[in-house]
Amino acid sequence: MSIFKFKQFEVDQAGCAMKINTDGVLIGAMANHNMPKNILDIGTGTGVIAMMLAQRFPDANVHAVEIDEQAAKTAERNFQQSTFNRRLTISNTAIEEYNSAERFDLIVSNPPFFVNDLKNEEVRKGIARHAAEGFFSMLVKKINELLTADGKAWLILPVKQADEVVLHARQYGIGLLERVHVHSDRSKPAFRQIICLGKNNAALQESDFYLYEDLKVHTAEYKVLLKDFFLAY
Repeated sequence: MSIFKFKQFEVDQAGCAMKINTDGVLIGAMANHNMPKNILDIGTGTGVIAMMLAQRFPDANVHAVEIDEQAAKTAERNFQQSTFNRRLTISNTAIEEYNSAERFDLIVSNPPFFVNDLKNEEVRKGIARHAAEGFFSMLVKKINELLTADGKAWLILPVKQADEVVLHARQYGIGLLERVHVHSDRSKPAFRQIICLGKNNAALQESDFYLYEDLKVHTAEYKVLLKDFFLAY
């Protein structure tokens, strides 16, 4: 089945190289801002993150950008069929070519992260997973252009790439506000970081987040985070 059912919406994953995954739902549930009016989801894929944000922030308009034409069409259908359809829009374009007079209070992305790695045989899946040299520098440049003065940009990345993004951000006077170290369980080191960037200087907040208590048993914190979305909780 290509349909993934959430409590308040459904996601058809047909035509999308990258399916719904843990990274996407984590950042969709965790990315935060006090009162966002305009939200941007970079590399929306199925549109799941954009719809999670539309559910969480009922007064916000959510715009999505997606380079893959088939995925963009699927995401647009998902948007249209959701109860949030009036607040969801999409552009089928690469983020480096995206221009908007609008500035965004909240920018969220689950970007491709393998740089100079072996390309996937499926070209479309390769685009979704692999970033070209200079991608993160460009991404931070666009975030700097599109983020409001008090806005927040949230990304989920492997540890090495997250550190790289933080370094690029400093060149634009963008600081690291929050960092969540994501672990599969308490016995393992973090394999992802969820980072929050912003133009205002604030003390860094750091925390750890664990996915599993035991084999195939999610932690209580995972269930609490996703209880408004997953039917199982």
